[in-house]
Amino acid sequence: MPVDLVFETHSTSEDNERGVATGWLPGKLSERGRALAAELGERRRADGFAAVFTSDLARAAETARLAFGDSGVPILHDWRLRECDYGDWNGGPAAEVHGERSAYLDRPYPGGESWRQAVRRVGGFLGDLSPRWAGSRVLVIGHVATRWAFDHLVEGRPLEELAVADFAWREGWEYRLP
Repeated sequence: MPVDLVFETHSTSEDNERGVATGWLPGKLSERGRALAAELGERRRADGFAAVFTSDLARAAETARLAFGDSGVPILHDWRLRECDYGDWNGGPAAEVHGERSAYLDRPYPGGESWRQAVRRVGGFLGDLSPRWAGSRVLVIGHVATRWAFDHLVEGRPLEELAVADFAWREGWEYRLP
């Protein structure tokens, strides 16, 4: 039985608003981000989720808590859903860190990981999801690396294509795991 997976990004953080690439730093939702998290909960409460999985980084965990904390749906934190680790560049200017993504598909950021390593990490989460949650609909709240992993591993999109594409935020992406 398949798993129906819905992906949503964490809400807007203070770092997003300041043009900072947070990476593996915790981050904190901005006032606007907290309002968007509440809207996410309103928009997705009736979707019949068996569970909400979230990155353990503070900005994603806060999004999940604000959206679903009082819903009765279990919220499960998983470190494998984290953003790419930019290493020494965590907390650096987003324009510089993200402008170099193609150069770090296979080469790790100084003191961090490559995008391909981040995608493999998220792939470990996907491998563990199907046995326990088969036949369920689940929500995942994560980051760019989380979505790239789903697009690459589930839909077969090349990382080289994802690295040069605009992230193009929207209200959720849907995937089906066999």
